[in-house]
Amino acid sequence: MMTAIALLLLMAVSGRAITREVDVFQVMEMRSVIAFFMLLPLVYREGGFKAMRTDLMKVHIGRNVAHYVGQFAWLMGLTIIPLAQVIAIEFTAPIWAAIMAAMFLGERLTWRKGVAISFGLVGVAFVVRPGTAHLNPGHLIVLGAAFVFAISFITTKVLTRSDSATKIIFWMLIIQSIIGLIPAIRVWVWPSAEIWPWIFVIAFTGTFAHYCMAKALTYGEASTIMPMDYLRVPLSALLGYLLYAEAIDSFTAIGAGLILAGNLFNLRRPNANRIQQTPT
Repeated sequence: MMTAIALLLLMAVSGRAITREVDVFQVMEMRSVIAFFMLLPLVYREGGFKAMRTDLMKVHIGRNVAHYVGQFAWLMGLTIIPLAQVIAIEFTAPIWAAIMAAMFLGERLTWRKGVAISFGLVGVAFVVRPGTAHLNPGHLIVLGAAFVFAISFITTKVLTRSDSATKIIFWMLIIQSIIGLIPAIRVWVWPSAEIWPWIFVIAFTGTFAHYCMAKALTYGEASTIMPMDYLRVPLSALLGYLLYAEAIDSFTAIGAGLILAGNLFNLRRPNANRIQQTPT
C-alpha cells in the first residue's frame, strides 16, 4: 500500500504536467493503451491471455465504469484547485469505502477503525476548511470523484476474492480503453516531445498503483488498508509546496498531523499480528 501511495503521488505530478497541453479524455486513453503493453510481462508470467479469463465480468465492468468516471473527475479537479486540496477531498473516498465494506462485505467497523476514519475526516476538514471561502467548482468535482472511487475500492475487494491483481488490472485497461476511445478521438492532438516522458510516467504509475492496491487488499481488510491512503494528504501538501509553491498553512499542517495520527493508531491495533493472509 505504501508503494501504491508513492505511485499515486507521482501520477498526480505527471497528470498536472500533461493536462496543461492534452485533454483529459486523451490522457486517460493513452494511459490505458500504453499501460496495457507495460502489463504484458505480468500477464505472461501468470499463464498468458487464457489465464485472464474471469467469471466476474459484470463486476469488472461496473468497477471500471465507476473508476473511469472518478479518474476523469479527479484529473479535471487537478487542473482547477491546488494539489493538496485535490488529494484531501479525494480522501473522503476511504471513509465511504470503510462504511460500504461494513455494510456490504460484512467487515467489522471496530472502534479503532472508527477513530482512524474520524481523525482522517477531521484532518481533511482542516485542510479544505469548508465554509471559510467561496466553494470552488473543483471541490465538487473531486468530491464526486471520491464517491465513485469508493465504489471502485469495494468492487476491487470483491474481485480479489477470486481474481488476481494482474487480472483485475488487465481488464481495467481493456475496459477503460474501450470506454474512452471515442471521446479521446474527438479531442485528439499530437503531444509535444516534452510531454511524452510524462505520458509514460502516468501510464506506469496509474497502472501499477492499482496493482499494488489490489495486492494490498488481498492481504488485509478494506477498512484497514484504505485509511492508510490518508498519508497522501500531507505528502501531497509537501509536493505542492516544493514543486508548485503552494503554501502549507497551519490548518494544513494540523490536518496532516491528525491524518497521520489516525493511521498510526489504526495500524497498531492489538490483533494486528493475527490477520490471516489470503494466498495468492
